[in-house]
Amino acid sequence: MILEIVSPEATLLKTEVDLISVPGVNGEFQMLNNHAPIVSLLVEGTVRFKGTNVKINEQFVSKFNNTKGEYSLPIKSGTIEMKENKVIILAD
Repeated sequence: MILEIVSPEATLLKTEVDLISVPGVNGEFQMLNNHAPIVSLLVEGTVRFKGTNVKINEQFVSKFNNTKGEYSLPIKSGTIEMKENKVIILAD
């Protein structure tokens, strides 16, 4: 599935991933390929994702942590939409 993370400053990431975990209002939840469509608010926490060929724009690579192939990005809040194997996260 495609993951796109957009902040007020720029599009931080647009890449193919296998798994995404986000801090939802009612707790953390995960999405895999072919997940049902969803729109949700996000709270302060960490967006985590895994993929075999993750590509991060060089100017934003310092915003992401990479631990054993799992990437993470701390956020203060945001929204997420998953539809047709494309995830868009608007994050602060």
